[in-house]
Amino acid sequence: MWEYCGMARTEEGLTKAKGLIRELRNEFWNNVTVLGSNEELNMSLEKAGRVADFLELGELMVDDALHRRESCGGHFRLESQTEEGEAKRDDENFAYVAAWEYKGPDQPEVLHKEELVFENVKLTQRSYK
Repeated sequence: MWEYCGMARTEEGLTKAKGLIRELRNEFWNNVTVLGSNEELNMSLEKAGRVADFLELGELMVDDALHRRESCGGHFRLESQTEEGEAKRDDENFAYVAAWEYKGPDQPEVLHKEELVFENVKLTQRSYK
């Protein structure tokens, strides 16, 4: 039944991705070598910091995709589609803006929500057929 041509996600695939990112992060911190000295601007240190940031961001993005159990926009979950294979929204549970707070490598992230209020727009199921 599934005909979606873009990027689709599943809970299984996202859980695997989270594990792979954690493995990469652990390998990075155990094996990173930063050349240079503390006497001058160290571009190697700056680049290593960026890699660490991207690993944290990647894990947060996977956590958000796992948490959002609906299909909407770029969030197409195979577990959440109509009988016609269209994205199935869940506005009752996911009509909010989310921001995740990273607490550290071995700490759970904290979800901060801001509910969306629609006064002039009616939320409806979309069809792209």
